[in-house]
Amino acid sequence: MSALNVLVLGAGGIGGYYAARLAEAGHQVVLTARGDHLAALQANGLTVDYEGQVFHHSLPACRHQDLVRDYQADDFDLIVIALKSTATSTVMTELSEWLRAGSVPVLSLQNGVDNEPLISEVVGEGRVLGGLAVRIGGHITEPGKVFVEGVAQIVMGAWPQQQPDDPRVALLKRLEAAFNKAGIPATVTEDIRYELWRKLLINNGVNPLSALTLLDTRSLTHHPEFGKMVYGMMAETVEASRADGVNLTQRDLDDMFELISSFNAIKTSMLVDQEKGRPLELDSIAGAVLRRCEKLGVEAPYTFTVNAILKVHRGLA
Repeated sequence: MSALNVLVLGAGGIGGYYAARLAEAGHQVVLTARGDHLAALQANGLTVDYEGQVFHHSLPACRHQDLVRDYQADDFDLIVIALKSTATSTVMTELSEWLRAGSVPVLSLQNGVDNEPLISEVVGEGRVLGGLAVRIGGHITEPGKVFVEGVAQIVMGAWPQQQPDDPRVALLKRLEAAFNKAGIPATVTEDIRYELWRKLLINNGVNPLSALTLLDTRSLTHHPEFGKMVYGMMAETVEASRADGVNLTQRDLDDMFELISSFNAIKTSMLVDQEKGRPLELDSIAGAVLRRCEKLGVEAPYTFTVNAILKVHRGLA
């Protein structure tokens, strides 16, 4: 199998980990980052601590302005977007001309269900691969260094759904094989929107509440009161999915609550952002649920309340 040329937009906890795994397996990887993290990547390379196993690679790393200057989009076999969902719109606008000049597929590994539509507006649906990073917790511990824990799976598929004779299937099979060989458990689904909503079940259940309470996933799900709130916010996400025609079920709700309850004590990405004073992915998680519930004319009191309190705490309301 020939090596892949992969661009990872956003070399944080998630992007940095998958980049290191791919580089370890002999693939060519270019990273984008900014600020002190970028300076450290350029000076000292990327160091990833994955549950005690350390990867270190000196990979090309640049700002988006330098990316546009030094590379063409079709220098890559795949572009992976591992940015916070709060940055998707801005980055797609920033790189729109550069992306449109090529034909390279774009894989989103981001939280929420609204990233792929933004990406498709720039590159067209035929180039978009939806994806999600499953059972992974990761963050930058200091510039150039990333800590990651969890199974760290990838689920991906043609967005918004796989069509008969879809030309993306061959690429997805190649990526699946390459990722698995690199130690990244990966599977391809024919219904990526369903999988994205299943992940939003967990994200809306624990992310906002963890940022509000400063508790990890296990503390939340095993707490007598907060556990009920997690389940309630997940139930509201099931309701919201109907607005997108995805129609999650009671079984999805119970399966995903059982899954998140069985996790180790993981700090959610929103909790880490709260602790570091960074912007929260509130609009793409709780906001996505609330907008769809409003459209359907159904109440979402748990999500509404936690979202409202967090916004006040962060000076957003």
